[in-house]
Amino acid sequence: MKLKIAYSPCPNDTFVFDAWAHDRVPGAPRLDVTFADIDVTNGWAESGTDAHDVLKVSYAVLPWILDEYALLPCGGALGRGCGPLVLTRDADVDLAGKTVAVPSERSTAYLLFRLWAAEKVPGGVGEVVVMPFHEIMPAVRDGKVDAGLVIHEARFTYQNYGLHCLADMGEHWETTTGLPIPLGAIVARRSLGAETLELLAESARASVRMAWDDPAASRPYVMEHAQEMDPKVADQHIGLYVNEFTADLGEHGYAAVRGLLTRAAAEGLVPPLGPDALAFP
Repeated sequence: MKLKIAYSPCPNDTFVFDAWAHDRVPGAPRLDVTFADIDVTNGWAESGTDAHDVLKVSYAVLPWILDEYALLPCGGALGRGCGPLVLTRDADVDLAGKTVAVPSERSTAYLLFRLWAAEKVPGGVGEVVVMPFHEIMPAVRDGKVDAGLVIHEARFTYQNYGLHCLADMGEHWETTTGLPIPLGAIVARRSLGAETLELLAESARASVRMAWDDPAASRPYVMEHAQEMDPKVADQHIGLYVNEFTADLGEHGYAAVRGLLTRAAAEGLVPPLGPDALAFP
């Protein structure tokens, strides 16, 4: 049987999972891959009705799903200098009462934005509109929304839309906490059992290392799903989001995840985590 997995078509995910998805990781379970936007996978995980065994989700959704899913200690996106950006058509816009487009209300990007806005936008923003992340920059450029919260490769391309970076959520997070930025997590159903969960983590870690050892091997898979992205931008994207935390969260990675969710819980933005909620397997 194949394990059902869902992740995004973004270069970091296709780079990480290329070897595993194409049966090049010795001993790894075979995969049945579905590509889906992070807002979709967050919803699947939270509803608890989806048939996927493994999902790429936002770290921000973990407090709602950890009873059913275990956080894998590898395969996700966490790092420094890679946070979401708030973009506007004009520089120095006051966001009080303004309409802001976000990629998901359960995304880590939106959680970081809410923590930032609580400090920096005393009057509070106005309407929040959820839309697929690739639609956000055109919407800001065309005046359909006042600002957009963007993720992924948008930090390399927003100038092409004539937009300004009003604030860097990652920079704010790193400055105030000293911790890396938790973005996307890999989770798997606890019902698979400890042995299978351990095998999944080993397989994800091996797939990452194989991609690093031979980056050219993953290039066809990456570019096939990169939505006409410039290869140089795809390389920048991979270089930023696939790092030592992808191979292993480690002490600093887990501290960042718990720090984000503990701070958010203190603000009443997410349910509090139990003491062993992040334990693996």
